[in-house]
Amino acid sequence: MEALNKFISASEVRDLAKELNLKPSKKMGQNFVIDPNSIEKIIRHSQIDSNDVVLEVGPGLGSLTIGLLAASRQVIAVELDSRLANKLTSTLQSKVLIEDLEVINKDFLDLKQSDIASKPTALVANLPYNLAVPILIHALLEFESIDKYLIMVQAEVAMRICAAANSRVYGIPSVKIQYLTQAKYVAEISRKVFWPEPNVDSALVRLERRQNLDRELQPLVFQLVEAAFSQRRKMLRSTLKQLGLSSADLARLFELSKINPQYRAEQLSVADYENLARCLLVILKH
Repeated sequence: MEALNKFISASEVRDLAKELNLKPSKKMGQNFVIDPNSIEKIIRHSQIDSNDVVLEVGPGLGSLTIGLLAASRQVIAVELDSRLANKLTSTLQSKVLIEDLEVINKDFLDLKQSDIASKPTALVANLPYNLAVPILIHALLEFESIDKYLIMVQAEVAMRICAAANSRVYGIPSVKIQYLTQAKYVAEISRKVFWPEPNVDSALVRLERRQNLDRELQPLVFQLVEAAFSQRRKMLRSTLKQLGLSSADLARLFELSKINPQYRAEQLSVADYENLARCLLVILKH
């Protein structure tokens, strides 16, 4: 990849941080990639091409942004830290063409499609560990034009996102994200490719949006998942009471869905939760 010849080196990353008086924030997930091979791996697995408008969350000092600009039609980089947002364009202009770069200084969780002129088709990002799931779900619900995602997250988070039913790490993120997408754990990323080096390894997850989803059903799926996992060790007949259903309606829900009320949250597949939501919708409409 031509852009990797102009990659931001480890020494440049440290110099830029010093210039900005930036002490990387653990809270904001500021661990910057300093390895060009890892950037190339991210771009390759993202499957983006010259037709894509890429949304990048948390570009930081621009290491990944360079690769994205070289591989796509446009990059929309959303950065919360104003120091980094204000510096990004000047950092990259000596290394890569920036005519197709838009920088937005905003919390991504507050960003709406109406805030940007273009409709992104892909999201590629090194996500902060503590906010990866909320960021991903916000993107999935707000930016319907995005149909492919490649995210780098903490390896444990990647396992949770991709977990199947009856797994120890299967939970709310697993069901919500897999209801909206097809998720695949695609590669591991060593902690040694970051500065500062985090105390955990990372992984790449690729997601493709599921087509023809029933938008009316999605809020009910999410409500059911949150209720079911709110007390993970209890049976569904107990945890789903918080939905405010009468005993008769709750019994009817299990009857219609053919779901065993003695099951616990982790025993239900994504399809089971979708089935429960459809049956609940029938009950609520009658």
